Amino acid sequence: MTTGTKKGTVYIVDDDEAIRDSLQWLLEGRDFHVRCFDSAEAFLNHYDPREVACLIADIRMNGMSGLELQDQLIERNSPLPIAIITGHGDVPMAVDSMKKGAIDFIQKPFEENAITALVARLLEQAQSQFADQQQAATREALLAKLTARESQVLERIVAGRLNKQIADDLNISIKTVEAHRANIMEKLGANTVADLLKVALGSGTKA
Repeated sequence: MTTGTKKGTVYIVDDDEAIRDSLQWLLEGRDFHVRCFDSAEAFLNHYDPREVACLIADIRMNGMSGLELQDQLIERNSPLPIAIITGHGDVPMAVDSMKKGAIDFIQKPFEENAITALVARLLEQAQSQFADQQQAATREALLAKLTARESQVLERIVAGRLNKQIADDLNISIKTVEAHRANIMEKLGANTVADLLKVALGSGTKA
């Protein structure tokens, strides 16, 4: 039973062609978009961190291992949710990968429904992280519009300072504070102080 094409790409990295093919067949049969690579190095050459995606990587591969691939992605500050494929003797290593941030590990032989559920969870996390990144980028772009003085005024508004207190802090007139405040509201697209705080504090920013 399928639920329509899922958002995002499932990357499968494994040097075992039979495992790549079986996972691809299983996941594409359940409406996931899948891309396969036979090595960690090949994957890294093609991976775009701006894409909504998740990764399933074998723990033991020729060349770079799944754990080394995970380390590389951590070094790059990649948001990519990861699951590790393991054999029977690899559970201690898989536990180590989870301590570094991997979401789960998949033991061979695979249980189809468990893999499908795991991949759905990985992509859900990827979509959430992507939305957070977009929101942060929007917030940074808005805040970059402010002058240095406007940033100082905003900082004090967020701290709960009144116009008179802000004027005293910055040694400017209340009218000047009010003018800065109006400019800040306009530049950040805020209609109320609550809207202003959402942008300044990074919560609920409109993308």
